[in-house]
Amino acid sequence: MNKMIAKLYDQALVIESNGDYVAGELDPVKFAKLVAEHEREACAELRKTLSAIPNSHVPQLQPAVDSALDFYAERIRARGQA
Repeated sequence: MNKMIAKLYDQALVIESNGDYVAGELDPVKFAKLVAEHEREACAELRKTLSAIPNSHVPQLQPAVDSALDFYAERIRARGQA
């Protein structure tokens, strides 16, 4: 299993203890929200990767490209707040 998915799975466990034993049960809604949040952030972080690629063919377009990438990164992150 992917390490990140395993980490998100662990975060979505609901741990209960009655003194004799400890049981964990996955909260599927929490897990889905965590996965979606992680994926949104990963998509938004692509902005950094894309802006690191030099646009040597038309350097005067770089500010517009950076602005568009910032806009889409913000929109992706905003989906988690809707």
